[in-house]
Amino acid sequence: MPDMPREPIYKIADRSAWVEASAAGIYRGSLDDLRDGFIHFSTREQLVETARKHYCGREALVLIAFDAKRLGEGLKWEASRGGALFPHLYADLPTASALWVRDLPLRSDGVPDTDAALLEARP
Repeated sequence: MPDMPREPIYKIADRSAWVEASAAGIYRGSLDDLRDGFIHFSTREQLVETARKHYCGREALVLIAFDAKRLGEGLKWEASRGGALFPHLYADLPTASALWVRDLPLRSDGVPDTDAALLEARP
């Protein structure tokens, strides 16, 4: 297993699903997460391609940051796209563990603007 990153890891989610999960206190994942048996995350370096590949044209999204070290032993780093190691959580996700949640607007080409959401999140 690689060293845990110092930077947050990220989840892109439908805003309504995150609001609903927050009310319950637990996020169990998107339909893709449920199908695959784990919650997909991305590092900052992986985020743009994840947004382009899986969320292009989808509105009403949020970008959520998490401290990987606080997600426990259910977080595994596994080879995925191009052999890169991606963080996958094999557990329910307590919504209170989010560092922050930001709206994820679409760029003019329909790709979610992760850079804008990340800039907005800076203190």
